[in-house]
Amino acid sequence: MPKYVPEDSLQSPRFTGPSTFARLPYLRTLEEVDLAVVGVPFDTGVTYRAGGRFGPNAVRAASVMLRPYNTNLEVSPFEILSCVDYGDVAIVPGYTERSYAAIEAAVAPIVEAGVIPLLIGGDHACTLPHLRATRSIGPVAVIDFDSHTDAWDSYFGEKYNHGTWMRRAIEEGLVDVAHSIEVGLRGSIYGPADWTGLRDELGLDYLTTEDVFALGPEAVAARIRERVGERPAFISFDIDVVDPAYAPGTGTPEAGGPSARDMLAVLRGLTGIDFVGFDVVEVIPAYDPAGQTSTLAANLAYEMLSLVALRRAGR
Repeated sequence: MPKYVPEDSLQSPRFTGPSTFARLPYLRTLEEVDLAVVGVPFDTGVTYRAGGRFGPNAVRAASVMLRPYNTNLEVSPFEILSCVDYGDVAIVPGYTERSYAAIEAAVAPIVEAGVIPLLIGGDHACTLPHLRATRSIGPVAVIDFDSHTDAWDSYFGEKYNHGTWMRRAIEEGLVDVAHSIEVGLRGSIYGPADWTGLRDELGLDYLTTEDVFALGPEAVAARIRERVGERPAFISFDIDVVDPAYAPGTGTPEAGGPSARDMLAVLRGLTGIDFVGFDVVEVIPAYDPAGQTSTLAANLAYEMLSLVALRRAGR
């Protein structure tokens, strides 16, 4: 039996005890740990709605409803993985690059210890230091679920924000572009090159939301698996890839997206990939009136750790 497992909700009510992800123990240890959930309460990199700093706590609160058996993947992840809630990164409010340094310094030892970080943001700018923390592994295949490319060169003359992290990560050699893909692009853009430049300039593959609808979840997952191949991979999941009818609590919502069910189905199809890290970002509780965005984010994170459990179990 793994050393660190969630509190048994059949023995103690879900509304008791400290608020941790899936009621896991809150521990700053990496010994006998397979996966660590880390809150990254950073929202200094946004260009529109702020409030993602409160995302980690909201996702933790929603996650108390998670149960130990994943019916869709037919796995009990906490019987395979020893998991902890590692707490939050002490970011520096208002200071992007100092926060980046704090995030990398907190996450890199987790990666270097062979523990998989599952990071709960925070805005999407924090994915750059998340990827910097994987330097010891080398360039990773990035699977970016997002309605935006986040590959612009700058906003308002600034190089570091939630719309530029992908370009910066590629420039820094953190992304294995030949095995990386963006999924779910939609909405108005500044010009065709905003999308076509992903392939023509940066070497990334991408699927638009319309491609996702045309292919269906199973074929989308197959396309991602084929692209990633045997490379170590990192999922970055921007909650705004989901239609705002299902996930309104986010910073830059785009109409006409896939449903929560569609995106959960795609994620569940990513079996067999060698995942070395994950993040779920851009949850803003202030715009989430019934908590549905936080609930979806918690379930996405649960599917991610379930994928790790399946691979560890040899399935």
